[in-house]
Amino acid sequence: MSGGEIYFSSNYQDQCEQYGSGAGFQFDFYCSRCRDTWRSPFEPYNRGRMAGWAQKVSGLTSGFLGGNAYNASRAADGFAEAGWGPSKDEAFRRAIEGAQSHFNRCPRCTDYVCDRCWNTGQGMCLQCLPDTAAEALTARQQGLNDAVSERSYAVGQQSGQSFDVNTARQLVCPQCSTETRGAAYCPGCGHHLAQADPCGSCRNPVPQSAAFCPSCGTRR
Repeated sequence: MSGGEIYFSSNYQDQCEQYGSGAGFQFDFYCSRCRDTWRSPFEPYNRGRMAGWAQKVSGLTSGFLGGNAYNASRAADGFAEAGWGPSKDEAFRRAIEGAQSHFNRCPRCTDYVCDRCWNTGQGMCLQCLPDTAAEALTARQQGLNDAVSERSYAVGQQSGQSFDVNTARQLVCPQCSTETRGAAYCPGCGHHLAQADPCGSCRNPVPQSAAFCPSCGTRR
């Protein structure tokens, strides 16, 4: 890393804590391809730890020291906050230097990947330059799947020749709302499905959704 250049701008997670006994700096860096993680060594932030201790002392002694304990705690907080930004930047730079030994930067896509996702012989990531043997196996399996799908589709077309497409069907029973899957009788209540009622006047079929007979106009 040179100058003010910052790497790993998108594939890291900040695990830093500013205050308390666990105050310190630590970062998780991710492989852009497989998401495996490398965590930087923990670096304590002593100012933040002192502020945490001051807060605890302030809570314990507030009844005895009054405003003095509160003022001391506030001063410690300000001291920790003032040094947080620069200290964190320096810790982040050190963490990046460590991460660079665990990740490889692809010259094509500029992503950072771990050694398992790196084509060492070609100097590129496996996303840009996949492994030939793995691609061959994948293509062979895909070809097998495509061929089976085409044969299955042809069998389905042949079977479809015997399916009666002219028979009226109801997928939901109008009596009990059971799904019928196109059966002639409802499996829930036995209602005869997709059958038009005869008109009481002319005896011609009247659709179930009709209020009047379409043949003579008699109210259903």
